[in-house]
Amino acid sequence: MSPDKNEIQTRAEIDRQLQAAGWTLQDRARLDLSAGQPDTNGIAVREMDTRTGPADYMLFIQGKACGIIEAKREGTPLGLVAEQSDRYAAHAQFVQTWSPPGQPLPFVYEATNNEIQFRDQRDPHPRSRRIFHFHRPETL
Repeated sequence: MSPDKNEIQTRAEIDRQLQAAGWTLQDRARLDLSAGQPDTNGIAVREMDTRTGPADYMLFIQGKACGIIEAKREGTPLGLVAEQSDRYAAHAQFVQTWSPPGQPLPFVYEATNNEIQFRDQRDPHPRSRRIFHFHRPETL
């Protein structure tokens, strides 16, 4: 299913916000985990496969997967997609991760073009909270 106009606009805005936060954007077909800023090497890869389907974005720092962003069209209640992003974070494949074996990727985001929720899976009781911009790679 191809994305609708609203979803395309959402992804364009998320791309802009990620670049403003210092992430290098890549498509999965052109994956190069050595790209990016030398000190943090923060890369956001679009449409990265997991065992349960493609995540809209997978975040990498210094070549290791550290997080997932699930993008949704404007108006989507982000609380309703947390289960989907958790599933992607728990089923990253074919990549080195920041997490011990069997543990989900630690940083999970759900986003529309005007709202971002963030959850740190390492917390004893992780919960989503609204944030105003994506974290910079060097702050994760």
